[in-house]
Amino acid sequence: MRSIRPATERTGTEAVAPRARGFHRQLLVILWLLAWAAQPVAAQSQPSATVQQSLLSLIQGQSADVGVAALDLQSGKLVTVNGDRDFPMASTVKVAVAAAYLSQVDHGRRSLDDKINGKSAATLIELMLTRSSNPATDLLIRDLGGPRAIQEWLNWYGHSEIKVDRYIAQLLSDRRDLWDKRDSATPKALAALLRNIDESTWLKPQSRAYLLDVMSRCITGRNRIRGLLPRGTPVAHKTGTLAGLSNDMGILTLPDGRRIALVIFVRGGADRSRTIAEAARTIYDGFFKNTVASNSR
Repeated sequence: MRSIRPATERTGTEAVAPRARGFHRQLLVILWLLAWAAQPVAAQSQPSATVQQSLLSLIQGQSADVGVAALDLQSGKLVTVNGDRDFPMASTVKVAVAAAYLSQVDHGRRSLDDKINGKSAATLIELMLTRSSNPATDLLIRDLGGPRAIQEWLNWYGHSEIKVDRYIAQLLSDRRDLWDKRDSATPKALAALLRNIDESTWLKPQSRAYLLDVMSRCITGRNRIRGLLPRGTPVAHKTGTLAGLSNDMGILTLPDGRRIALVIFVRGGADRSRTIAEAARTIYDGFFKNTVASNSR
């Protein structure tokens, strides 16, 4: 099977002269002192600690199993509820499939114009992310070398907590088990994936912009993350749905320009889409309104 890992160069570590080492130590001490002195100021700009409590209150007493991760891509502030718990990804895995393909484009191994079963890769990615087409997804996975190749790519970039085991057609035909570890991920793992996409950690800026643009045109799940947000809030997202499971993940932009990577999984229970919408609005208010209130004091 052809690997889709990027080619890399290993370089040696040059020796550092004693004088340089001493200077570096002094510089590290100075930087540490500056960081320590700045802590009270930084704390004032963080969202209120009540955000997590608000989320806990929201899901308390529900029969659903809810997992949430919300990451401020500017400050690194992370809020989670059951963030280390595995949930079936369902169609949210399609973000990883698109990123894996685009990384191949960046390395010159594939092109968005490549024809796969008569359609361009760009068309398949569009269908996969905006309309959640399962056949388009499986064509892309097959072209990349199968689920194992996607998993190898994720492992290479440190995302081994995201499990890709089956084609979508196989996943749907197998006996349903919402606690199956196959094709699962934790909310925190997918939030980290979104962070790496946003930071262009392993995608070139043009591929990052392309991927987020396609995700911003997702037409599924309008009553999930988008459901209760203020009209016009920019959201680039991807939904996932199985019987008894509703997911949504993406990046939303606050009025002050900050970007929040958001992953919400709801397993079991009733009105799962409403739970996602309410959790997303709770996070929006917590990261934006509480910060505005803190900065205005």
